[in-house]
Amino acid sequence: MRFVTMFTAAAFTALFSVSAMAQTATAPSTTTTTPSATTTAPAATTMPKAATTMKPKAMKPAQTAVSKACSAQADAKGLHGKARAKFRSDCKKAGGKA
Repeated sequence: MRFVTMFTAAAFTALFSVSAMAQTATAPSTTTTTPSATTTAPAATTMPKAATTMKPKAMKPAQTAVSKACSAQADAKGLHGKARAKFRSDCKKAGGKA
């Protein structure tokens, strides 16, 4: 019985220590620094890819109107699934006149 208790305690300790280390680990820096005496312009920093994909791009009002018109036409035809997606794609390419 004592062996089982010791094994269980060791397993919990190992489990929690691994998760604690995973949370405190830091990612390596992606930017490089150069001495300021050798450069005249500040170094450009790049945004992480995750930050750029999280921002939704605003559609232009004309694009939104075309998209809504194509959706309304697909609704009127009762299209669903792949057929609806293909119709909307073709409609938007034609400028809302399908």
